[in-house]
Amino acid sequence: MKNALIHDGLAKGLREGVKALDKRQALLCVLAKNCSEANYIRLVEALCNEHQIKLLKVEDKDELGEWVGLCKIDKEGKPRKVVKCSCVVVKDIGVDSEAWTVVQEYIKSKGANI
Repeated sequence: MKNALIHDGLAKGLREGVKALDKRQALLCVLAKNCSEANYIRLVEALCNEHQIKLLKVEDKDELGEWVGLCKIDKEGKPRKVVKCSCVVVKDIGVDSEAWTVVQEYIKSKGANI
């Protein structure tokens, strides 16, 4: 996620995420399981299924917000003021890294939608 963030390859939130999914620019969609709005989850899942985009679900939207840089980092290197994020779409990974390869292998081993 950090490489994609550096190369401006992330769409964060419902509006940006749905636009990227609908334009088929997405390589991967990450959705938080603890999203408070059920319609939000159904919309993102439906768009991913319609356009055959891989969907990865994570447990916590606070953690997802931290992963995509929606926080402040203090002097000790700990995240502060984390903004919750329920959906992130990866549009561009920047450079191909070992982490991206691991994510792709995990998705292949678990099936299309996780």
